Amino acid sequence: MLLLVFLQVNAQPPSGEAKPGTVYGKINDGNNAVSASELPSMVKGTDTVEVKLKATVNDVCSKKGCWLTFQVNDSTEAFVKMENYGFFVPLDLQGKNVVLEGWSFIKSTSVAELKHYAEDAGKSKKEVEAITSPKKEYRVIAKGILVVN
Repeated sequence: MLLLVFLQVNAQPPSGEAKPGTVYGKINDGNNAVSASELPSMVKGTDTVEVKLKATVNDVCSKKGCWLTFQVNDSTEAFVKMENYGFFVPLDLQGKNVVLEGWSFIKSTSVAELKHYAEDAGKSKKEVEAITSPKKEYRVIAKGILVVN
């Protein structure tokens, strides 16, 4: 019973605001981070690459802050999950500039998984049902996120 209570308490986004200098997970600093727009050239021709990216957060999981998205370029977003589900981010991280440190790769995401994330994001039933094909996307497994501003 105590384990269940512990898991429920920990399955919440952090309280408080995402203020500049705040770190979620583990990250040394924002030094040597490159623009998110460089991600396609970094993962090209490789399975997985270690990354340290400067990005603006587009969206955050509205249920518990367990994933986020950021803009790579004009037409492409990247999807970020936290390493080992080890930390969450506050919901107000949306629109803020961050440095993400972790690993990136390209993944073909299933329809079921895409629908799950759409539901997490609070999309309408109609929007969720409109998802009918898998999607190739940039993924990042973040070991740490630093709020820049």
